[in-house]
Amino acid sequence: MKKIVFLFLGTCLCFFGCKVSEEDDKAEIMQILHDQEEAWSNHDLEGFMQGYWKNDSLQFYGARGLTLGWDKTLSGYKERYPSKADTGSLKFTIDAVTKIDSNSYYVMGQYHLTREVGDANGVFLIVLRKINGEWKIVADMSC
Repeated sequence: MKKIVFLFLGTCLCFFGCKVSEEDDKAEIMQILHDQEEAWSNHDLEGFMQGYWKNDSLQFYGARGLTLGWDKTLSGYKERYPSKADTGSLKFTIDAVTKIDSNSYYVMGQYHLTREVGDANGVFLIVLRKINGEWKIVADMSC
């Protein structure tokens, strides 16, 4: 009987522990996106990029095709958004945060830019991976 009780308790702890962990993961991911909204809206492109994996293997896919690397992605943002009038104010609408495996999620959403030079809206899909204990965007497809 004791074995059954311990097995039941162990199963419950694992189930609730896994659920809490996934909720924690999603909260951390949402915080990254919130931090990105604030940085972008302050025309702090380097701050915005802190959510991305600082690596040459970072992948960004947009209207200009595939860009590889953190530095090249940041350079592209600086080229396309040279002033506060260009960056404006960013708001995300998150449609789904989905676990892929224990160390990765994908997020589907919409971006909304309110800008002096004209508003812009679109959709994105990002992949985040836990690297050295931190969630980082490793791939971004935005259009």
